[in-house]
Amino acid sequence: MQEHIKVPQDRIGAIIGVEGNIKKIIEEKTGAMLDVDSESGVVIIESGDDSFKALKASEVIKAVARGFSPEKALKLLENEDLVLDVIDLSTMTDSPADLKRLKGRIIGKNGKTREVIEQMTGARISVYGKTVGIIGDSEQLATVREALNMLIDGAPHGAVYGFLEKRRRELKRTQMDSIY
Repeated sequence: MQEHIKVPQDRIGAIIGVEGNIKKIIEEKTGAMLDVDSESGVVIIESGDDSFKALKASEVIKAVARGFSPEKALKLLENEDLVLDVIDLSTMTDSPADLKRLKGRIIGKNGKTREVIEQMTGARISVYGKTVGIIGDSEQLATVREALNMLIDGAPHGAVYGFLEKRRRELKRTQMDSIY
């Protein structure tokens, strides 16, 4: 199996890493071979024996392409419950000014909103270009998506924080119930 992924030019270096170390780590952990064309920005993933691991390699590449640090993206290889979810904000608005406003609401002043969402959910978020990338398990993704939709729909930040706090309490209660 072969997959071609177009990567923004400014993210190619992050995929390769210093002296090719990130590329090597991805290849070693997945068994896939990566061919990175730094001119065109295309990464070709040639799957090895394990197609599931090749899919994970693809997710790591896409996560780095969407602005995640290689270290955060590599977490996708360490925990099979983690997945990458990408929300394309450009489908929600035609106006560059509106896109900037949406990104600003999600990031918050000095990155506070993004940071609060990450702390309350355990997921990781990257706002890059016209997209928001999320790395988390299914429960985390659902919570983050709902919080982001609230922000996009214009909900006050305080209401979103309240929702996240309530959801966190519910999850803790569910986890405690499953233990007993």
